[in-house]
Amino acid sequence: MSISVNFAASPRVKRAADLACAALRATLDLALPPLCPSCREPVEGRGLCPACWSKLSFITRPYCERLGIPFAYDPGPGILSMEAIADPPAYNRARATVRFDEISRALVHSLKYGDRLDLAPMMGRWMSHAGREILADADALVPVPLHWRRQWARRFNQSAMLATTISAASSVPIAATVLKRVKATAQQVGLTRSERASNVQGAFKVPEESKVAVSNRRFVLVDDVLTSGATVEGCARALNRAGAANVDVLIFARVADPVRTSI
Repeated sequence: MSISVNFAASPRVKRAADLACAALRATLDLALPPLCPSCREPVEGRGLCPACWSKLSFITRPYCERLGIPFAYDPGPGILSMEAIADPPAYNRARATVRFDEISRALVHSLKYGDRLDLAPMMGRWMSHAGREILADADALVPVPLHWRRQWARRFNQSAMLATTISAASSVPIAATVLKRVKATAQQVGLTRSERASNVQGAFKVPEESKVAVSNRRFVLVDDVLTSGATVEGCARALNRAGAANVDVLIFARVADPVRTSI
């Protein structure tokens, strides 16, 4: 005889389970204090220690309105970077929360490879703030998809986890199935800009059954890191080919030269 419990119809059972989980987390925190994902020093709660927090480089205006690349000085409203003028991307606007440096790299790597899933809500909230302008115009969020083999090996998609928090903060729904990674690409780390572009060529596709859901809608692609931009470029092209009205990009960290003006 099988027994099933309907938690939705048993609030007392659910509450008991929640209390048990909270007690277990408290016990683990006492036995194994949370560590800063960057320097590994013990911290209060979840997140960065004060020293690493002070080194985190948030991206604020002035920046290129198209690529989100920070400028060394304010050239005036609406100015584009030379990169955006010389090689316009397939997406409309990109916004990033922080520069990709030692501290932000540690956060991303802890989330992706260190099973620090508790960092996703914090990082997602920062992204929601950085992307509030493009989120206001969006119909749906699209997490950059992993190939099924990589997702099976990693057990989760970090971009989807970030999108979950962004969706909760912005009330923009997630359209996780409108874009598929149909090609198992090699890791982008260590590749040149041209190699990255070749690596993801043809990697993303909007399934035939999703094209109606994509047509004439405005999307925000969500990813953790932007280096050359090849991955989000491939995603944006696939959505554009399927008839999307607009594609923007929201990233946690992006590569940006700290001393170059880029105007």
